[in-house]
Amino acid sequence: MKITVCIGSSCHIKGSRSVVEQLQYLIAQNNLGDKVELGGTFCMGKCQQGVCVTVDDNFYSVTPDTVTEFFEKEVKAKL
Repeated sequence: MKITVCIGSSCHIKGSRSVVEQLQYLIAQNNLGDKVELGGTFCMGKCQQGVCVTVDDNFYSVTPDTVTEFFEKEVKAKL
């Protein structure tokens, strides 16, 4: 599974660094490092919806407050 987080300026302002750090923690905490590839990219073109995250090409809007719920529902539950 590949998770990509936008780290462009608009998403950065909305908390993408926190989202990345929380995802890194959750992946490690759940021992999913061998199953989940976490990466970053610049603008995904949906700045109004950001922090923009894709999981295997499916788009999601995530905030630092919703990362854990997103991880449980869209990552952990699908592995």
